[in-house]
Amino acid sequence: MPDTLSPALTARLREVLADRPATESELRSLAEEADAWARTLRAQIGSSERRVRELSADPATSLAPIASELRRIESLRPELVELSSLMDELERRARSLRTEWLLRQADSAPRTQK
Repeated sequence: MPDTLSPALTARLREVLADRPATESELRSLAEEADAWARTLRAQIGSSERRVRELSADPATSLAPIASELRRIESLRPELVELSSLMDELERRARSLRTEWLLRQADSAPRTQK
């Protein structure tokens, strides 16, 4: 996934979470995209952490590549934390919308008399 996906995805998440009308399908699609991006971020962080361990194990390695990987990790972690928070809010919003829909369905269902 390109690095430019994150700002666009974050903007769409914030828009939907600001109570912009959204369909169940749109919420599901957005949740899937966010999950994919979160998995990508976790993989990138894991890769950099492994690279730091490998570089640190070699006494001949200069500090520059280690520092570069550490900067990468430090730039990705806050993005993952923010995305995780937005995903949690999105799940709450989706659950709330489903509950509202179910309540409307129950209120509009024909009542049977006994």
